[in-house]
Formats: sequence, structure tokens, C-alpha cells
Amino acid sequence: MTAETTTPPSPKAAAGKVKKVRKPRAKKAVTTADASAATHAPRVKKIETVHRLRIKVRAYEHGILDKSVKQIIDTAARYNATVVGPVPLPIDIKKYTVNRAAFIDKDSREQFEMRIHKRMIDILNPAPKVIEALTNIDLPSGVSIDVKMM
Repeated sequence: MTAETTTPPSPKAAAGKVKKVRKPRAKKAVTTADASAATHAPRVKKIETVHRLRIKVRAYEHGILDKSVKQIIDTAARYNATVVGPVPLPIDIKKYTVNRAAFIDKDSREQFEMRIHKRMIDILNPAPKVIEALTNIDLPSGVSIDVKMM
């Protein structure tokens, strides 16, 4: 017996056309694996602790700062560490206003400013060799570094 049946002859059947009707499909049986998926049991994600070495670099000159940041990233990349950054942080601007003359001309003043450029670098899951290499790195004068383990 086939899955298709024919209908009784009609006036159109005499013309040579036969209409075919399909049987409805049987429903699939639900297995236990499908049933558990259908109930949408909440999945528990494993919280993976990511150790992070956060390095903040500061300098008055942006050129020296960029060179030292590149040197830090190259050192970390040499030991296959995952590096995020450098992220430029807002520039601290300190402005000073000074009288030009010592005694007269209160209206005559000079303004000076100091710009402190900052960058932030994160190294994810640093190996001990990476930390040792970064402590032994030689950076130019005028660059200060803050290192935190998070």
C-alpha cells in the first residue's frame, strides 16, 4: 500500500486528471533527551576567574609614553600573553597662572600648563615569566608605572 490514495472518479477525472490526497504524518515520539530540552532547564555557567595585571603608564610627553607602552606590549607578546589595550585615559591638565611683573601690572599675567598623558594596559592571566620580564624592563626616564594585580 502506498502513502498516496486517489479519490473516486469525478467529472474532471474523465478529462484525464486525477487528484491525489496525502495521509497526515504520524507524530514523533518524544524521547527523554528531547523532553529535558523542551522543559528549558536553566544552565549554570561556570564562573571563570580571570586574573588581570593592570598597568597604568603616565608621562608628560606622549611620544615617550607611546614608545614605552609599545615596549611593554612587545615584552608581553614575546611570552604569548593576552594583552588588552593600550587604552588612552583622559589627560590631566594642571594650569598655573603667574603675574608677569613682581610689583606693578596686576592685569599682565602668564598661564602655564602641565599635561600628564596616561595609558592603561591589561594583561589577562599572566604567567610568572611575563611578570618577571615586565619587572626587569628598562623604560626611559619621565615614565611612571603603576602595576596592580586584580
